[in-house]
Amino acid sequence: MINQKSIAVLPFVNMSSHIDNEYFCDGITEEIINALTKVKGLKVTSRTSSFAFKNKNIDVRHIGNELGVATVLEGSIRIFKKKIRITAQLIRTTDGFHIWSQNFDRNLEDVFELQDEISLCIANLIRENFGHLEIQKHLVNEPTNNINAYQLFLRGRSLQLKWTAENIKLAISYYNKAIALDKNYAKAYYANLQCYGLLAMWGDMPYKEAMDLALNNFLIAKEIDTTLPEYPLSFVGKSFWGEWDFKNAYGHINQVLEINPNHTDGLEAMSELFMALGFFDYATMYANKLLAVDPLSANNHYTLAHIYYYQKKFNKALESINYALYLNPELELAHHLQCYCYIWLNRQKEFEDAIIAKPNNYEKTLLFQVINNKDTTIPVAFLEECSNNNITENNLAPYNLYILANSKHKELAFSMLQDKVNQKRGQIINFRQEPFLIPLRKLKGFSQLHQSNLLLSDIKLSMHNDKTKTNTLDAEQLKVLKEKLIAYFEDEKPYLNPKLNLISLAEALQLNPNKISYLINESFGVNFNDYINKFRLLHFKSMALNPKFKHLTILGLAYDSGFNSKTVFNTFFKKETGMTPSKWVKSQN
Repeated sequence: MINQKSIAVLPFVNMSSHIDNEYFCDGITEEIINALTKVKGLKVTSRTSSFAFKNKNIDVRHIGNELGVATVLEGSIRIFKKKIRITAQLIRTTDGFHIWSQNFDRNLEDVFELQDEISLCIANLIRENFGHLEIQKHLVNEPTNNINAYQLFLRGRSLQLKWTAENIKLAISYYNKAIALDKNYAKAYYANLQCYGLLAMWGDMPYKEAMDLALNNFLIAKEIDTTLPEYPLSFVGKSFWGEWDFKNAYGHINQVLEINPNHTDGLEAMSELFMALGFFDYATMYANKLLAVDPLSANNHYTLAHIYYYQKKFNKALESINYALYLNPELELAHHLQCYCYIWLNRQKEFEDAIIAKPNNYEKTLLFQVINNKDTTIPVAFLEECSNNNITENNLAPYNLYILANSKHKELAFSMLQDKVNQKRGQIINFRQEPFLIPLRKLKGFSQLHQSNLLLSDIKLSMHNDKTKTNTLDAEQLKVLKEKLIAYFEDEKPYLNPKLNLISLAEALQLNPNKISYLINESFGVNFNDYINKFRLLHFKSMALNPKFKHLTILGLAYDSGFNSKTVFNTFFKKETGMTPSKWVKSQN
């Protein structure tokens, strides 16, 4: 069942004459996504899944079904000189109904205020249509006071998201240009930190040089802003992957998810941490939450597949991994895991098809033979290369280790594993769970290779629920405010104003909009729009039964009752009465 308080923000279309403004449109889309994630209780599809529909003319009903959301925000951006126009519309995915649409015209330098205004507007519309949400006064903070620095940052971000070494290096150059214009641009420093960390792990820069540069950027960033989720996240890579310090990593991941319970990097890190520890139930819970937020991410389906793999559920793992490869055929990690599953399932034809034109074919084939033919002899040349540490292996998949572990050369395999553990090599961080390493578990010293400092008893599982924390009104306060609200509606009839919304109602009653929303949901069990429309419906019925208004059409009566849309009127009327307005009028006559 789809969560009604949910939204996907589709990439805003670039309507400017310059194709270069594409990155700017993508950046603003991402900023609005990030802003909406701050509203507790609102499910927001992450960037990866939303951008899967970029430049595709697909029915919103299909998108809603694919992403599991009740609403979609789409629109366009036009930039001309120093001006920006954003056109946006909020659409209900069940039937394609346009809940709202509006044009925004601003000076380009006011782009952050505009992002905040749009984000707040969308959050309020979802609250009015689907139920209570606690919404902050502002959702977008100004990350820089220099619009040129911001544009450079977005250019760098667009390059970073291509996730290749070449583009990562280009992204750094743009982040540095942004920093040159604004020395206090914290997000640019944090972005550099992540980029240098990736280059270090991928081996595309000398490790020490890259890590020193990452550290320099971190030291500056933390002096500027430690409230961003990037701050605790910056500790995760070091403590988890770099030092295998699981306890510290757990603490930092928790801090990320406290700031944003749906932070995809935080959810992924928590799932991977529990995977490394063998806490598969917990790992699966976080992987499923990750997929709920980002269902079209190949990497997320790979994460779930990996959990199944370590539980030896190879067929289930294959289902997830094949879907990951459907989403992203270039995901190298997924190809390796697919290969592993075919080996364990002894599906030779599919295995051979999968490794065509892929690296490490010799090692993959030898591993298949070792697992599925116990009489396989390891070639002497291969053993000599392994003994001399001359063999070249893929950084992501230690095939030679797995081959030796399942042969008569387990001592050599154990020595190799010991070296990798001592070096804290990321590709064997899950060595405790790896099926290919099961033969080494009985060897003396295996259990002492690495001792985790995080125990199951240390886990305080909250799943970082993003339920709305409201300034709860007690029973007496609810009673008083309920009477005040009813009296206001009876005396002033504000529902006759077709532009009435939660904000204007709150201003009229001199109350916080969050309290009015909570009051209506808690006391009447409906959302704001249904509450207002019930009054409008009663008013319509009284007019329809009054001979004085018989000269008016049904639609005219509806508009005079406060409805501003024929579709909304007809839909609400049928929902409440079970019949169309015209049929009801005839039944009364």
